[in-house]
Amino acid sequence: MSEGVYGKVGLVFVSHSSQIAAGLVELARQMAPTAALEPAGGTDDGRIGTSFDLVSAAIVAADSGNGVVVLCDLGSAILTTETALDFLDDELRARTRLVDAPLVEGGVAASVAAEAGDSLEAVVAAAESARGDGGSGRTSPKPAAEDAGVPSAGTGASGYSRTVTLVNADGLHARPAAEIVKLAATFEHRVTVNGADAKSLLGIMSLGLTKGAEVEIATDDAAGSGEVDALAALAASGFGEH
Repeated sequence: MSEGVYGKVGLVFVSHSSQIAAGLVELARQMAPTAALEPAGGTDDGRIGTSFDLVSAAIVAADSGNGVVVLCDLGSAILTTETALDFLDDELRARTRLVDAPLVEGGVAASVAAEAGDSLEAVVAAAESARGDGGSGRTSPKPAAEDAGVPSAGTGASGYSRTVTLVNADGLHARPAAEIVKLAATFEHRVTVNGADAKSLLGIMSLGLTKGAEVEIATDDAAGSGEVDALAALAASGFGEH
């Protein structure tokens, strides 16, 4: 049995700097405390660069049979990772994905998806959502001022919405945004937060909502009213920070 977290996709962060890779794991761990997050930074002797052995070992350590997503910082890190993939056993190589996404934003988004128990392809899509190219299901966020003048999905005849005032001191920063995404990952229906998909970490964080801001949580389908209520209750609680 490999060392990854059973039931969850693992993440590997490949950087030319060991400090960057370790720091990203530390950052992502705030939002994904139980996911398998492995750094592979620097050379074997601690210099700036990349290491075939470190990348290979990190992939093995991150895997639990559910797949591994690998993100890299610079071109030569990609080359090192591609070489490492060539030397993996066939089964592990088949469930490992090298993703073209920003290392920090993509890594954080993918980590939250992995923490929620999402599938390998869903974790890949979460990482790719950070590219900002409109692909992989990203919801393009609108400034809060624009959201105020646009009816939300839940205002229609068959929809449902709730409005909550943010009470936690720091507003919708990374950790509470991650809590929204992890809860929304369990939903059957599409739910939005001020127009942003509740399953999009970067979309929610990009709203820039601070303490005292009004948050409209909505769905097009009245059958999702319980899901809207659950998110509203989470926001009203201050996400455990209030």
